[in-house]
Amino acid sequence: MKIKLSASIMCANFSHLARDIRILEEEGVDYLHFDIMDGHFVSNFTMGPGILASLRKITNLPFDTHLMIEKPDRYISAFIEAGSTFISIHVEACPHLDRTIQLIKKKGAKVRVALNPATPLCRLDYILEEISSVLVMTVNPGFASQRLVPSTISKIEKLKKIIEKRALNIDIAVDGNVSFINAPLMVKAGASVLVCGSSSIFHPELGIKEGMAKLRESLNL
Repeated sequence: MKIKLSASIMCANFSHLARDIRILEEEGVDYLHFDIMDGHFVSNFTMGPGILASLRKITNLPFDTHLMIEKPDRYISAFIEAGSTFISIHVEACPHLDRTIQLIKKKGAKVRVALNPATPLCRLDYILEEISSVLVMTVNPGFASQRLVPSTISKIEKLKKIIEKRALNIDIAVDGNVSFINAPLMVKAGASVLVCGSSSIFHPELGIKEGMAKLRESLNL
């Protein structure tokens, strides 16, 4: 199983985004992860599609866009037009989940469906065949530098068994405290995409290169 690393741009240095993206490219990161927050679904604000569109001009890395917003259908087209490769939507924010999934696919992006830590896996029962991957939130969404919710590790394991039983080709992505200690546990449980922020790639005491090297060492990559 190939482990893919997605760099959480909300943890980058916004005064030197172009520089940080160049370093991430050199270090072989697989995706750039954009946390989109509206102050309603989560109590924080981040970036809009304009930032993605400007960065799309300087990199060919796939954009992994995580919509932590209410009524995401209103903004899906804008983020895909800005260059998103993947769109992650929360089941908690989508009353008509299948309709939203089909909208993303129609617009040409890949679909990830995200689950908050307390949201049960049964919410995925009728849509797993329609999506590319599941994003398991291992912290409550909205802020960086949170502690891992311990029960999410067994949640990853259970999801992996469901996917294997149904013989589906679906990645499990994880987001939240993907640290040098937690990342190997997440991969062992079944995760294949790691969204990495201030606990690893953008660790405040390390540079990006050292953070990437230490993360890969922890994962034996």
